Amino acid sequence: MHLRLELPGRGRIGVLTGGVSRERNPSLQSGESASDSLRRQGYDVRVIDTSNELIAGLPHVDVAFLAIAGQYGEDGKLQGLLETFGIPYTGSGVLASALGMHKPTAKTVVAASGVTVCPEVRIDPAQPVHEAARLIADLLGLPVIIKPESEGSSLGIEVGHSVAEVAEVLRRAGADGARLMAEPFRSGRNVTVGVLDLDGGPVGLPPLEIKTPQEFFDHPAKQTAALRSFQCPAEFPAGLNERLSALAVVAHRALGCSGYSRSDFIVAEDGEACFLEVNTLPSLKPTATLATMCATIGVDYDRMIRCILNSALEQSAYRA
Repeated sequence: MHLRLELPGRGRIGVLTGGVSRERNPSLQSGESASDSLRRQGYDVRVIDTSNELIAGLPHVDVAFLAIAGQYGEDGKLQGLLETFGIPYTGSGVLASALGMHKPTAKTVVAASGVTVCPEVRIDPAQPVHEAARLIADLLGLPVIIKPESEGSSLGIEVGHSVAEVAEVLRRAGADGARLMAEPFRSGRNVTVGVLDLDGGPVGLPPLEIKTPQEFFDHPAKQTAALRSFQCPAEFPAGLNERLSALAVVAHRALGCSGYSRSDFIVAEDGEACFLEVNTLPSLKPTATLATMCATIGVDYDRMIRCILNSALEQSAYRA
């Protein structure tokens, strides 16, 4: 059934996309897909590149549809600006966005709700890299995965198999001042689980397993279809799939997310699932993981976009 959201007095939708982060190109792709869907459904859409059109464009929209990722997009800064302007927006609020963007803090919050999280070591940028590498190896073992504390799309992630490799990764990755963290590089299956507000509440979507010939699901694999494949639902026993969906909802609620989110897990051979991180504004491309999971339960792309838009208006009263 085609349900068109009525927006009396709020009919102009601004699709906020692009931005200035390292995730600009994926953001533009999400923005194009989302705006095409909204136009198909009869909405008055204006696409706004936040890198140079934000201040000029905001007075001309009534609802902001966020199709953006990375710093200054999903870290709470943009959300705070929109709240200052009194413009309802899709996705999570200021606090949940900031928590979700900072991986160590997100894991602390999610762990407090009883979800098993992958252990980490936060790197002191003032510590010599060889000392930090030795400490990481002593605490976590080897190999380890080094990643920025606040970055998405697997940007800046590298694996270190020896103390010398870890030291070199720290030196290279920290050269631009990024705060880094280390986690054990665990063998297991890469699984992501979406959450979407359906019928007034968050619903855990079927888990999706990501397979890649790469050493891990890195940025090239995320952006290149030939380097990845999806299995949805993941080929786990039914009980484990249901548990993973429930864990994603727990993480979503614990962080205070709104509208939709996507949580990443590593699942060991024995079925133990470790939470890695949450994405409060996952990709909205029709071929991306969120849309794939939605399709598995019969929610087509246009309905997914409509659900996300609906959540913006439902949340606006709460945020006010």
